[in-house]
Amino acid sequence: MRKKRKYKKNYQPDVQYQNIAVSRFINYLMERGKKSVAERLFYKAFDNIQKEIQQEPLTVFEKAIENASPLLEVVSKRVGGANYQVPREVRPERRFFLACHWIIDAARTRKGKPIAQKLAEEIIAASKNEGVAIKKKQNIHRMAEANRAFAHFAR
Repeated sequence: MRKKRKYKKNYQPDVQYQNIAVSRFINYLMERGKKSVAERLFYKAFDNIQKEIQQEPLTVFEKAIENASPLLEVVSKRVGGANYQVPREVRPERRFFLACHWIIDAARTRKGKPIAQKLAEEIIAASKNEGVAIKKKQNIHRMAEANRAFAHFAR
């Protein structure tokens, strides 16, 4: 039996920057279908980035996504009654997805400030190779490196 065909999604660019990555990030940020709220928060975070470091927020955002994107991850594989953590390369779409989610989760776990400000701080930290999202990426890479012996189990 054949595998199901995976269809590529066509994403619409966002209104302000005409950028597909920004539009996807806004969709990941959105909760309970409230896209206008997510857009407002994201653009407010971009204004905060502009005020804090006086750089183009879109370049800072792209650098943050690039820095937070993992190259390797571990996948659990069952071989002969034992589960092995098998390292494998991450596809580009998943790489972007993971980076966005780690940045958003890191911003949400921070306390005591409005979400737009927390998101701005996390994006700035990720662009400087710092912060919780980068720590998460490094932990994933460390696990993949530790389980390199099981790489031959990968398909």
